[in-house]
Amino acid sequence: MKTATSNLSQRAHNEPPVPSACSEPRHSRSMPVYPTFLVGANRTTLVLGKAAFAAGLLACCLSLGACDTTPTASAPAATKPAEPAIPEDIQDVAKTILGREAQVLAYGDLAKTGKQQVLAANVVPKTPQNTIPGTVVTRAVVAENTDGKWAEILRADEHLKNAHGFLALSPRESIAGWRLQWEQNQDKGLQLYFTPVKGNSDPHVLPVGVRWNPETKRYQSMDRSYEHFLLESPSLGEARSTLR
Repeated sequence: MKTATSNLSQRAHNEPPVPSACSEPRHSRSMPVYPTFLVGANRTTLVLGKAAFAAGLLACCLSLGACDTTPTASAPAATKPAEPAIPEDIQDVAKTILGREAQVLAYGDLAKTGKQQVLAANVVPKTPQNTIPGTVVTRAVVAENTDGKWAEILRADEHLKNAHGFLALSPRESIAGWRLQWEQNQDKGLQLYFTPVKGNSDPHVLPVGVRWNPETKRYQSMDRSYEHFLLESPSLGEARSTLR
């Protein structure tokens, strides 16, 4: 019996058989080979996709920040302290003298004498017709409590007067209204300034200053320097500028 011979090399005999239709080694079948241009395109697409995602995320964050309509908490407004209520007995004094429409403008130890006093007035309400600045009154009084009894010690209606007569510098003609200014001085007490707003031909008339005179113990008007007190007059026809 003859032995079969082969024209293949020894290496070919040792390797496993490979189909004749494929000229590549068997181990190259484990990973398919793609064209180089497809691999480059896939990498470019991946990079562009990541960049687009990052850009979209940034745009979304900016949009949310710009469109945030959440109202910010504003600082609380400073609240004005409530003014103390005027005692009922003080209000009754004002209403007894000037009627139900009377308003208490000030009360307490106004003249620094240790006695209670009340400054009350009939105040003209603010209307389109009333364009005068400040507090305009038709009547104003200062009342004082002596031994539990209230008595009127100063009045401003058509004229300025106290228990001793008409105050110096008070206009001779009747005044329908006064622009009233007042302030409480720590040393001198209540200081009043009456400016006539009707019945006076001089639109630039100066206010009449009135203050408590500790020597005469009553409210008197002062000269134009607001330093010296003036005596009252028993009638409007007499001169009313004598120094006191």
